[in-house]
Amino acid sequence: MSEDRSLEALKQAILLERQGKAFYEQVSRQTESRAVADFFRIMAEEEAKHVEILSGQFSSYAAGSGFSEAPDSPGSAVAQILGKDIRSQISAASYEAAAISAAIDMENRAVRAYSERADAAEDPNEQALYRWLAQWEKGHLKFLADVNAELVEDIWHESNFWPF
Repeated sequence: MSEDRSLEALKQAILLERQGKAFYEQVSRQTESRAVADFFRIMAEEEAKHVEILSGQFSSYAAGSGFSEAPDSPGSAVAQILGKDIRSQISAASYEAAAISAAIDMENRAVRAYSERADAAEDPNEQALYRWLAQWEKGHLKFLADVNAELVEDIWHESNFWPF
């Protein structure tokens, strides 16, 4: 990837993470459920970590030092709080369920963008950075998709939609 393309990719990645952080913070503030608020707050904190890492990479690369090594993956904190407590506090037709659906779309876009950037990058550290980010976002996506699947199943059961 050329220098200009690498810098542009970093700018877009920072923007994507800031948008995710802002969205998760907003949902956290608007929900009435403490468990749901905590879940989205932690999602926002993880996106803030990504902004910090990407901003450091941007500064380093813009200064001519290139990309530094991708961080070790400490694992997502989302797994620690995603349980029956949060699922039981979201109904399939609620604001929170709509937020989860929107978050799935955001995380899908992030995974796709980071995977494409990893494939296009020539610098091994740049490739590793975007693969690391894509993997982290895949973790977010899995948690969100699992919650969404349970919500869909709940609505089917509640509405007696099952054909058998």
